[in-house]
Amino acid sequence: MIRALTGLSTRNPWKVIAAWAVLGILLTLLGQALVHRVTQSQSGDFLPAEYDSAAALRVAEERFGTKPDANAVTVLVARTDGKSLTATDQDRIGAIADRLGHRRVEMPEPKDGDPAFLSEDYSQTPRVAPALVAPDRTFELLTAQLTGNSTDPRMHDFYRAFRDQVKDEFAEAGMRTGFAGGLADLVDTTEAEETTTMVVGLVMVGLIVLINILVFRSVAAALVPLLAVSVVGGAAAGTVVGTALLTGVELDASTPSMINVVLVGIGVDYFLFLLFRFREELRLRPDRPARAVAAEVGARTGTAITSAALTIVAAFATLGVATFGQFRVLGPAIAVSVLVMLLAALTLMPALLAVTGRGMFWPSRALGREPRPGTAARVGDLVARRPAALVLACVALLGALSAGLAGIRMDFGQTGGAHDTPAAATSAEIARALPAGVSDPATVYITADDGRTLTAQALDALPTALAKVDGVGRVGETVLTDDRTAARIDLYLSVDSQTQQARDLVSGPVRDTVAAHTPTGAKAHVGGTAAIFADVSTAVDHDLKIVFPVAAALIALILLVLLRSLPAPAVLMAAVGLGFAATLGASALFFQHLMDEPGVNFVLPLVLFLFVVALGTDYNILIGDRIREEMARPGPAQAAVARAVRHTAPAIATAGVVLAASFGSLAVNAAPSTQQIGFATAVGIVLSAFVLSIVLVPALAALLGRGIWWPFRPGRSRDAGHPAGPAAAHPHHDSVSVR
Repeated sequence: MIRALTGLSTRNPWKVIAAWAVLGILLTLLGQALVHRVTQSQSGDFLPAEYDSAAALRVAEERFGTKPDANAVTVLVARTDGKSLTATDQDRIGAIADRLGHRRVEMPEPKDGDPAFLSEDYSQTPRVAPALVAPDRTFELLTAQLTGNSTDPRMHDFYRAFRDQVKDEFAEAGMRTGFAGGLADLVDTTEAEETTTMVVGLVMVGLIVLINILVFRSVAAALVPLLAVSVVGGAAAGTVVGTALLTGVELDASTPSMINVVLVGIGVDYFLFLLFRFREELRLRPDRPARAVAAEVGARTGTAITSAALTIVAAFATLGVATFGQFRVLGPAIAVSVLVMLLAALTLMPALLAVTGRGMFWPSRALGREPRPGTAARVGDLVARRPAALVLACVALLGALSAGLAGIRMDFGQTGGAHDTPAAATSAEIARALPAGVSDPATVYITADDGRTLTAQALDALPTALAKVDGVGRVGETVLTDDRTAARIDLYLSVDSQTQQARDLVSGPVRDTVAAHTPTGAKAHVGGTAAIFADVSTAVDHDLKIVFPVAAALIALILLVLLRSLPAPAVLMAAVGLGFAATLGASALFFQHLMDEPGVNFVLPLVLFLFVVALGTDYNILIGDRIREEMARPGPAQAAVARAVRHTAPAIATAGVVLAASFGSLAVNAAPSTQQIGFATAVGIVLSAFVLSIVLVPALAALLGRGIWWPFRPGRSRDAGHPAGPAAAHPHHDSVSVR
């Protein structure tokens, strides 16, 4: 199958390239235009229905008319002279708020290049109402409800239009305004990060190009892979968006960006694997047509690439069994994207090699001369000579990093970064006068059973008891629905709603108090940010216990089928297991202990497991496949390992640096969760490439010899001193430099 695909592509390269170009550009444009119609950022909507906070969301929507994509914005209004608000000021604020609550805000015109028919029209009349007055009367807070997808740039444009309108209204009355809340913080942070994001993206692309130029001494070899991967990545993202539209599945807001990072990394990796083998075969067969060499390389390397891609697909597909919807959607989305990239690796990439031929490496003259042994050759020789010492050194290093797992804590904080944004300044001003959770309250919803009604007398005991809970700064008034079948009580916590203290408070004392004082014949649920993430924590713990063993079993099965051996898969899985533990431990050491953060982000263990285990297995498969190929030739097993490292280490090292740079670019993001994922994944990829695949796995293979392939041991030689086969036919085959 693989040979047929690569053969067809290299026989008809221009048709394959044209088909991918048209399809890729079309899907990229459609995906970018429609992505925000299939994404949503409300974590509570990803929780299973049986969780308490998910039930609270349903009550809010069904009984109180809260829309699933509602965004609460807190507006601070104060006098420009800094004096306390008078009764007249408050009357004026109330009148303006009422006027704003009855005025429709129109969407700004789409920016140049944005098709109007694909842009969402968020024009609406926001609900604006007075909420609280500061105890010292220095400001009053208003609440505003804006409906729309908070991740959509067009929604950001609408928020800015609303913000400007509110500012202008109060400025005419001689008052200043500030804005806080999730949407305000997101828009301000996005604006603050805009330049940084653009610079980081350019630096990442420049770094990938520079690395390839240094390795291949060729402009084409540096640019062609990046262009091809960009087209395929756009096609993959468009495929995921289109599938989500057709099936009605909602994606998490982070899924599209995660897909882009993953595909750039693995796509460039796969292209590099092909390029290194293509260059090697062109050196060995200078008289053979480049198109025939491309077909052979595509078929031979395509087997390892297919197995590597399937391990990633298997790992991410296991997220489909997760209970937390954010994981359940992310896994299949990335699995589909990787399958698209795999198809490109077996069709588009060989076609590009067939078309460019030896010109791919112009103006380098490396194809016309015998390369000198480089760093890879020296590393291969060292691994063959001192395997036991290197195994001990690798295990000691990985073990030391794994020690960071002791006392590791999960952090569910969702705050933006350290940017000094207007929204952050407004939140700080509010927190100095009111409870920290005033702009993001926890909410208790009470519903009557069997059509009964609720009475104020029956509900009095609950808010009184909640006011006595340590950590509840203030209890809002009880709000009843018109038919008196449901009630809402807002709780303003004395701690920030996104902290661990808030989650512990809501999931413990608050829920216990609610359970003890809920009126007879009624049900009560606790919702809000703190409650949602307390439940997310429970769901994640449950899912990790399922996903980890299932993913590991699937990866082991794929390795068993690929390598046709019992010891080899065990060696590779043990190596990546050590790499995973070391990476997570290093992340805990850096963020939790060195940077004194509350802990590691709650999705980090899962992300690292999937990326480090699955992507790290890519490199192990590449080196393992080459070790088996070399051991099929006559000669000592240790010499075969040395040759395998010599040939494969340059590709693994280059791919590892490129992939680490791709993920590392996320580390400069302002969001702490994204920073951690970027940093930790980059560390994990570096460990996987340079420690596991180039040193540990080959050293273990050198120790075990051909026994690592039991029960099918490749080519044991009766005459170890006289090698035969391709290596003998081409003496320079044993000397491939890093260059």
